Amino acid sequence: MKFSKYLLFFLIIPLFSFTLHKYYVSLCEIDYVEDQKAVQITLGLFIDDIETTLNKTHNTNFKIATKDELPNLDKYFEEYLNNHLNININNKLEKYTFIGKEYDDDVVRFYLEISNIEKLQTIEVTNTCLLKDFKDQQNIIKIYAYKKHKTFYLDKKNDNCLLKF
Repeated sequence: MKFSKYLLFFLIIPLFSFTLHKYYVSLCEIDYVEDQKAVQITLGLFIDDIETTLNKTHNTNFKIATKDELPNLDKYFEEYLNNHLNININNKLEKYTFIGKEYDDDVVRFYLEISNIEKLQTIEVTNTCLLKDFKDQQNIIKIYAYKKHKTFYLDKKNDNCLLKF
């Protein structure tokens, strides 16, 4: 009987190690909409990860996606994104407009847009979101333009990518 308890213990413990593993990843999708002359950006971050980062940075408790969320949270989101997500188009750093955000289960999606882009010749993305606080963070960038799709994987060692058309 004692042996079966130990056997059960050694069989169950490894299963817990798999369920406790956490992945640190974000997804940034960038679309050039030629007829609108606009670059549309959707960035998804895990709510608990961005909350951890903002709480550390501002020494507070933002309580993101709860009924106690701070009313001016978008200001902090915009500031963070402006400091950690840069888009160079045709060798020029472009400012994007913060359209808004939405919560989807455990992810917050940010919607951003850059207007008045007549022609897209190059796009360079630097994404350092969450890299400071999560050593295994990986930021995936998917770019769609002129019927071309390209995916980049960014991390602490390589936080930017360039696509030429």
